[in-house]
Amino acid sequence: MEVIMGAHPGDLISTLPSSSLEMRLLVKDVLDQRPLPPSTDVQDKLESVMEIAFMCLAENPHSRPTMYAISQLLAS
Repeated sequence: MEVIMGAHPGDLISTLPSSSLEMRLLVKDVLDQRPLPPSTDVQDKLESVMEIAFMCLAENPHSRPTMYAISQLLAS
């Protein structure tokens, strides 16, 4: 998250998005603005990575994906 945002996510972690629309808006809002904006394809991939990152931050540890599940999500 820090690499994508260009800064520590801080309070953003406590306001996790609940839908894919919110995720799309969130990516646009938190993307590091210093480099050129990504292509649509790259932005879609960033959204997928951020969605996985948010899943790993679930408050209940049993709700978090396993490393195997994460590797499968990243491979697809």
